Amino acid sequence: MRRDIRHQWFFNHSPETVWRFLTDPDLIAQWLMENDFKPVVGHKFQFTTKPKVKVKFDGIIYCEVLEVDPYTKLSYSWKGGSKGEITLDSVVSWTLTPRDGGTDLVLEHKGFKGMKNYLAYFFMNIGWKAKVMKRFSLLIGSFQK
Repeated sequence: MRRDIRHQWFFNHSPETVWRFLTDPDLIAQWLMENDFKPVVGHKFQFTTKPKVKVKFDGIIYCEVLEVDPYTKLSYSWKGGSKGEITLDSVVSWTLTPRDGGTDLVLEHKGFKGMKNYLAYFFMNIGWKAKVMKRFSLLIGSFQK
């Protein structure tokens, strides 16, 4: 069994502004996690956060940039687990579409396979929508157009 996450939001900012919040490591750290991201295909980077020992997560997300189409699409692998043992091998994609004085932003997080990833899917689905994008929305909302 495979599950995928998909959420869509509208921001009254240009695709260039939304793109900046998706690709600037300092801004990403404010709404997602500490990172060493660079928007360059093939760049390997990590997100780091507090470990969650009970669910066998060491606090490190191992990533590689897969696609960069400036102001349009960004995707990267998203792999996590415990002590280097990868239990989640997935892909995060962001698609930006200009619309009516703003930007539609679509998040797709694909690759939650089998029962072993059910809890990760469940919590990340809620987290992306309720927590992460709330922080993103507040941050970009404070940005002067």
